[in-house]
Amino acid sequence: MADPSKDRPTMYGSVEERVSNTGSVNTADELNFTTFPRDRDREQDHEEHQALLVRVEDPHKDGAMPLGVKVTRRLKEATQNCCTLDTLRRRLPILCWLPKYSCQDFQSDMISGLTVGLTVIPQGLAYAGIAGLDPQYGLYSAFMGCFVYMFLGTSKDVTLGPTAIMSLMTSIFATSPISKDPTLALVLTLMCGLVQLLMGVLNLGILVNYISHPVINSFTSAAAITIGFGQVKNILGLEHIPRDFMPMVYHTFANIPKTKKWDLVMGLVSMVLLYFLKKLRAKKWGDEELSDSSVSLPVMVARKIVWLAGTGANAIVVISAAGIAASLWLNDIKVITLTGEITPGLPPFEPPDFSNGNMTTSDIFSNIGVGFIIVPFLGLVESIAIGKAFARVNNYKIDPTQELIAIGAANIFSSFVHSYPITGSFSRTAVNSQSGVRTPASGLFTGSLILLVLAFLVPYCYYIPKSALAAVIIMAVMQMVDYKIVLILWRTDKWDFFIHLVTLVGSLCVGIEYGILIGIAVSLLLLLYPMARPQLKVKVQQNLVIIQPDQGLFFPAIEYIEAKVMAMAFDNDTPKAVILDMVHISGLDYSSLHGMRSMILEGRRKGVCIVLCQTNLQVTNWLVKEDIPDLKIYSSVEEALEYLRTQAEHADGEDKPFAVHLE
Repeated sequence: MADPSKDRPTMYGSVEERVSNTGSVNTADELNFTTFPRDRDREQDHEEHQALLVRVEDPHKDGAMPLGVKVTRRLKEATQNCCTLDTLRRRLPILCWLPKYSCQDFQSDMISGLTVGLTVIPQGLAYAGIAGLDPQYGLYSAFMGCFVYMFLGTSKDVTLGPTAIMSLMTSIFATSPISKDPTLALVLTLMCGLVQLLMGVLNLGILVNYISHPVINSFTSAAAITIGFGQVKNILGLEHIPRDFMPMVYHTFANIPKTKKWDLVMGLVSMVLLYFLKKLRAKKWGDEELSDSSVSLPVMVARKIVWLAGTGANAIVVISAAGIAASLWLNDIKVITLTGEITPGLPPFEPPDFSNGNMTTSDIFSNIGVGFIIVPFLGLVESIAIGKAFARVNNYKIDPTQELIAIGAANIFSSFVHSYPITGSFSRTAVNSQSGVRTPASGLFTGSLILLVLAFLVPYCYYIPKSALAAVIIMAVMQMVDYKIVLILWRTDKWDFFIHLVTLVGSLCVGIEYGILIGIAVSLLLLLYPMARPQLKVKVQQNLVIIQPDQGLFFPAIEYIEAKVMAMAFDNDTPKAVILDMVHISGLDYSSLHGMRSMILEGRRKGVCIVLCQTNLQVTNWLVKEDIPDLKIYSSVEEALEYLRTQAEHADGEDKPFAVHLE
């Protein structure tokens, strides 16, 4: 076998490089140059060396097998794993809890489901207005997701349906040129479901981890402020107020003289009642912890009534307001603005139309545009965040991948019943949890109640005051504004505070959809900046520089490292030898491999010796295959220093290949 070391002076530790024409290492002895730092266990080193040798020599192992064979094997394994009972249970979680379902579970789920239903009915009617649709579409969006999630969901607490943020996103991306036309919203729902389902199948829920908490928190607060202030016009009885936040604020204040006082009174009274009624839900009586406490039946009944009043606060306020408004209108006192006609009956089960009288399919897709990405992404962020929060509180686990599949399937089926995009609701999930829910079966009762309302009670919603629905929305989104986190971020991390501030200001000034993109971009930029500019630990001797990067060496950083190495090598116009300590380098990419080649060759041309040390097995293997002239790798800094001293001793006069005169 030819010895390439005769052609180029490359040495690895104390063993000369002997690599075949294909770049493969031929014997175990020739792997000595890949030893880890001396504090590592020698036995572990030997096992890793043998593993590297097997991967290189055995074509039947995954590391060296042809790509086609590898793909075929992986597909076969994936197919076999899909056809198992465990996979079926994982993809249909209902099979796990239904066989153990009890009468006590049924009772708890029924109470929870009906309680959530009483909450979602007024919220659905109100949220539809935010989405720019007729009120019945809020109810259309509230039942199908409950049924689907019962079969596919992994959280007992989460309840799917219309939310404030999804309603706002629908109004931004799916507003039709035709007033109250739902075509764009239904198409968005179907495509949102398909994207989420695909992400679940491909296990892409990990993308949620790339949105930092300050971005999510700031976006949620900005959305709550936008939604809440957008309802001020209904509290004041104003009309023709723009949707964008800044013009909305200006025109709302400009039109205050046109306020309808009875709408204002109804709205303020509704807000006050909602505030105090919801306080009753969290009322503590002081004797819950006592095991020997004996509470009489009348007291227990009274406490239950108080709790139900707090839980059903939205329904109580809306029904009471509708009764008052109906009495006034029937007596020809028309001083309160009403919701008006709502289409009764169940929605038809049919696929969404991809065109209408004025718009073709391409027009619809171009109008929605980036909404096909932003809306499903926000939907999964909101739902998974809620699911994880309540799973942590109630001590159980959820499957994020399965949650993606459940949300995607729920949106797909919901689009067939004229729903706009849905996701998990924090307020209704809290109600569900506090009501003692046992399983996702509570969604069956929530959905059934909404169907009954659609079939029989919708005509009575005509008299619901708009100001009462606005009060419901304002009180619901107020809890979404997290003002406490501002001081926390300022004290702990100024950069996180900056990200939070940029996202908030961008969302309010430029638009919600652009604000979150700006926040994500700034967050990722700050995250990636250390990769492009790693910290360098530098130790300088008379004619030697030891450089140790603090993290991975990938394409954003290679030019920076190369420039720094050469600058330090020629500091004070005196060429120095360089030891690049790669103990923190876990991997290299294509660009960094070529950057290493360029750096070593440039050092050779300028008379500077660049030596690497403490590279791991994988990095060493890649560098060897790159076939870099004058590449030298050592297992420790001490061995690299010893080599440089030896070279300095043998270098004479002008024939020395590099300046390594060490003292």
